[in-house]
Amino acid sequence: MSRALIIGAGGVAGVVIHKCCQNSEVFTDICIASRTKSKCDKFREELQDKTKTNITTAQVNADNVPELVALMKEYKPDICINVALPYQDLHIMDACLECKVDYLDTANYEPEDTAKFEYSWQWAYRERFEKAGITAILGSGFDPGVTGVFCAYAQKHYFDEINYIDILDCNGGDHGYPFATNFNPEINIREVSAKGSYIQDGKWVETEPMEIKRVYNFDQVGEKDMYLLHHEELESLALNIRGIKRIRFFMTFGQSYLTHLKCLEDVGMTSIEPIMYEGREIVPLQFLKAVLPDPASLGPRTKGKTNIGCIFKGKKDGQDKTYYVYNVCDHQECYKEVGSQAISYTTGVPAMIGAMMVLTGKWKRPGVYNVEEFDPDPFMEALTKWGLPWTENFDPVLVD
Repeated sequence: MSRALIIGAGGVAGVVIHKCCQNSEVFTDICIASRTKSKCDKFREELQDKTKTNITTAQVNADNVPELVALMKEYKPDICINVALPYQDLHIMDACLECKVDYLDTANYEPEDTAKFEYSWQWAYRERFEKAGITAILGSGFDPGVTGVFCAYAQKHYFDEINYIDILDCNGGDHGYPFATNFNPEINIREVSAKGSYIQDGKWVETEPMEIKRVYNFDQVGEKDMYLLHHEELESLALNIRGIKRIRFFMTFGQSYLTHLKCLEDVGMTSIEPIMYEGREIVPLQFLKAVLPDPASLGPRTKGKTNIGCIFKGKKDGQDKTYYVYNVCDHQECYKEVGSQAISYTTGVPAMIGAMMVLTGKWKRPGVYNVEEFDPDPFMEALTKWGLPWTENFDPVLVD
């Protein structure tokens, strides 16, 4: 018997809800809570006759800690799965601390007023979570998330030391719109328009946005342009994986997307600085989000596949070794199964699995942790079972 409180009702939340309902042996009860209760009710209506999981819904403002605390005290969840916005992570962690509820999210905290994401704010909760005897799992999506588990798996089974990691995130999907983002436009555009960075010899090296480009031939997708971005998991992996000399993150973008984005940037539409418009203050990026297609609506239109994985170079028994582990996910297959495209699917499935790891005691330890700090094997096994099978390549093409 376990109860999960799921906060959020967007595309990723939809996948988490479907997957928890498929896994009703572990998730006997779920409560879906969001600012807009009607969205939560829609999920319940769609699923309640197809699952043994008991589904309830609630209205909650995830920015309001007393509201969150009241809901947790009433529902008494064993774990809170946070698939709301990254700006709300700390509020939800505060409520979990007060109610002694385990916590899990898919993306690290970032303040709303600066496009800066790092783990320092959440790592600052370590001692308090330890004292409260509860577990917090940070970043149990795909990247961060599965990419960290891939790293822990490579370290456990194939390497004495890993010197180089390249995380490659390829979306070969086509939704047919001239310009749209596959997940929350605010988060997506902030991420892409920020300066790039990678870790070399224990230090951050900063690059201009989209300055470093490589071309890679992805299994089942083909050749794609990919660009070096800053990504949060680099920070934790550099601490938790033995022998790291360099770690980088690359994401693919088509030329049309980049051209549109550059134009929007040039006219100020991606800014997070408030401006006055007709006597009221608006944030250009939030306005842009309102006019762009809702990522949750892209599912039925999106064709093609994603390919996300990690390439490792290091040493085993004194010999050089390379290894590549990745998942390929089909947008249309995801839509058939859970009504969402592969971007939400690849984030939502690992969130359910991470929560299952905590609820079944496999990843249960008081404190605040990143996924690579736990045994990767049960998680890797669950990926295959719950829809994200992975492929290994022991002679991959390396990224220069």
